Amino acid sequence: MKLDGRKVFFFVVGLLLAPIVLTQQADASGFRIANQSLGAIGLSGARTAYTPGPDASYYNPANMSFLPDHWLMETSLTILQLPTVEYTDHRSPMFNGSSDEELFWMPLLHVTSPQYGRMRYGFSLTYPFGLAKQWDQPYPKAFAEKFSLLTVEANPTVACSITDWLSIGGGVRLIYAKGEVDNEIGAPLSPMATLSRASDGTDTQLGYNLAVSIRPNERWTMAATYRSEVKLDLDGHTDMQAMAGPYSVATYSGDGSVSLNLPAVLSLATALSFDRLTVELAWDRTYWSSFRELDFSYPMNFLNSPFAPFDAVSVKNWDDSDAYRIGLTYDWNDRWTTTLGFTYDRTPVPAHTLGYELPDADAMVYCAGARYRYSPSTEFGLSYMYYRTRSRSVDAADANLSGIDGRFTDGGAHALTFGVIMSF
Repeated sequence: MKLDGRKVFFFVVGLLLAPIVLTQQADASGFRIANQSLGAIGLSGARTAYTPGPDASYYNPANMSFLPDHWLMETSLTILQLPTVEYTDHRSPMFNGSSDEELFWMPLLHVTSPQYGRMRYGFSLTYPFGLAKQWDQPYPKAFAEKFSLLTVEANPTVACSITDWLSIGGGVRLIYAKGEVDNEIGAPLSPMATLSRASDGTDTQLGYNLAVSIRPNERWTMAATYRSEVKLDLDGHTDMQAMAGPYSVATYSGDGSVSLNLPAVLSLATALSFDRLTVELAWDRTYWSSFRELDFSYPMNFLNSPFAPFDAVSVKNWDDSDAYRIGLTYDWNDRWTTTLGFTYDRTPVPAHTLGYELPDADAMVYCAGARYRYSPSTEFGLSYMYYRTRSRSVDAADANLSGIDGRFTDGGAHALTFGVIMSF
């Protein structure tokens, strides 16, 4: 029986849109940024088995063996907006807070080569992990007046075609990271004194990624990819000051560092084409259990000084988390292609260690995109992503390590990506 691609498309669209009016979910899982291309934004990250563009270099380098035999390049810009998160404390309004709204600009690049024998080569420039939260109110800013992490990844890759239906691939991950942490502990936690810290650090480390694709026929692909864990040691400078009223009691200005693990990610996916419609189902696991703690280190021990709160280990004990994705790609004609995507993304953050730097919860992610083929060698595209959020409550029974006993509301995220794909 031959399926009508358009009917299947609109049927699945209905299934995807129905939960919008039935559910309200919360922030994204951890601080991983899964969507790193024009296609991935439009498909909610369901971009592992079906990668017909140059972003195959990042999402599944094994699939580069199945691309057209010429150079492909995608350049795109993602605008990421993080709305305000509201915190309402169960104990007293003096503990309430509202985070700052954040706006980020992320230029992205993906390139794949023609075939050289059985080999193909690629390169991607992405931002795989990131975090930014700022609180101005007295209680939240004691923990995260400013908490930010930026990572930039340069990822050269290679693919080898074993047979017409089997390909393997992999690459080297060169990751640069920069982190900043500011805290100010004053009233109501410390009515008579103020402690402040401003710390920053950077590091560059290597990792790897692996991929395999099996294509039993031109319409069906099965794929698996793995991105390695990367251990960072962010070395930099720290300034700390203890004040008693208007008087300085103690100061420190010198070296400071913090260790941080970027987790490994395993992805499994399958994609099947029906006439003009391609459906991808994907699952990925992010191994957040490697994120056990944040331990700030200094050349001296501050545990018996006014700066003891800044020298204590911040326990995290996150859990491994799963994401379930579906992506739809429909080729309307030789010019226009549209995409839809949906993800259910589980949070790795337990209530016991939830913090103001990332008041995380499960997420429902809705995405859409469109591409227009201007000429045989040039394609323009626009994609949009929306994280639908709900509140997350923490109460006294959770024994939260940051003293949180209240409710986080609003938040979420919006992303808009403009891009051009060229072949030559």
